[in-house]
Amino acid sequence: MVFYLKYRPKSFKELDSQKVRERLVSFLSGRLPLASKSKRGDASSIPHAFLFTGPKGLGKTSTARIIARAVNCTNRKSVKDIEPCNKCNSCRSILEGTSLDVLEIDGASNRGIDEIRDLREKIRLSPVSSFMKVYIIDEVHMLTTEAFNALLKTLEEPPSHAIFILCTTDPQKVPATITSRCFTLSFEKASLEDLVHSFNRIVKGEGIVADPQALEAIARRADSSFRDGAKILEEVASGSKKITTKIVEEKLNTQIVSSNIDSFLNSLLEQKTGESFTILEKLENEKADFKFFIEELIQKVHSEMIDRLSKGGDTQKLKELIERLNKAYLEQRYTFLPQIPLELLVMDFVKSDKETVPETIKDYPESGDKNDKILKELIEKVKNENYSIAGILRGCKIVNIDKGKMSIMTNYKFHKEKLSDSKVMSLLEKMAGDFFGEKTKINVMLSGGDYK
Repeated sequence: MVFYLKYRPKSFKELDSQKVRERLVSFLSGRLPLASKSKRGDASSIPHAFLFTGPKGLGKTSTARIIARAVNCTNRKSVKDIEPCNKCNSCRSILEGTSLDVLEIDGASNRGIDEIRDLREKIRLSPVSSFMKVYIIDEVHMLTTEAFNALLKTLEEPPSHAIFILCTTDPQKVPATITSRCFTLSFEKASLEDLVHSFNRIVKGEGIVADPQALEAIARRADSSFRDGAKILEEVASGSKKITTKIVEEKLNTQIVSSNIDSFLNSLLEQKTGESFTILEKLENEKADFKFFIEELIQKVHSEMIDRLSKGGDTQKLKELIERLNKAYLEQRYTFLPQIPLELLVMDFVKSDKETVPETIKDYPESGDKNDKILKELIEKVKNENYSIAGILRGCKIVNIDKGKMSIMTNYKFHKEKLSDSKVMSLLEKMAGDFFGEKTKINVMLSGGDYK
């Protein structure tokens, strides 16, 4: 079984998010009735509806299952003891997914009013073998308006023997009328400490020896998600019972990132365009993770900015760079080529320094305003189809247009290679043909070369 499923938290103390763990323990302590002593449905001291919000992979569903077991556990001896035993028949059936009284519903697949009406009819029936019925609705924001209205009627007058636990990654889409009737708990993105806490549980269970620095390195790659972190940890630990920083670097190819952070940052601050692009080309050839590279850059620049600020130095340039890096990070999810956001950042960040323009720029023939305007209009057309390619074109120049032929020049070899790709070229020639009203052949050249 994969790490994420095998080591899903099974008790409140195993919850890896400290904030979630502490708030739930504080709130539920003394509120959970004893399934072994209370009358069935006697649970007036706890909310009949919970709302868990937050990104995927943070443990919302796992927490919901822990609550379902805790409220139905027959071995709990005190209302202050909220931990499920995970050994009684009730706990085991819920763990194994065979309990008829704990139902998990995918809101994305069961989003209509008919499904919710069916749920309302079934929920009126008493539990089959448990103390309470628990309904866990995942991605609840996907329900239709009519389905939400039907659910609201149930939440307004809930059966005494039922608890709803609603989970969502998009709380803004959950109606306020629903939210107001729930105990809401926000699952924030996992901190570095929370992720390491999770990893330590896993490596202990697997009998793996792991360096603390190695686990922190994995945590930085986990995108603040317990699920993603567990997957990365499993990848790194494959075939080994020892995890070191060196092993993490080799498995995740992080060395190429860490070894180029300082040189790329210095080239940016010193406005050395050519050097910046050379580093990006190297990272691309080594198949580096550009998203991780930007994350490390942001941390580095942030540390530099705080250091300068404490010494009374000028931080304006660093502040501007962080803003641009944040923008590049957000653009990562939409880009066709992962290095494009950073290439655009280089172009924009150093555009005011004329001395950084490569000498080979002199090879461009005089094109005049007309060609510049044509290129701008072509970029706008391409942007609607492929934002990344439009970004590359921003660093190019039209040098010749003649009888159904157009020559484009770029200063960078890897840009020429990308534009010369058959699929990209087909798109460019189609856009150019639409623009000129005739079939147009495009030739992409590297600055300094010959053209016809």
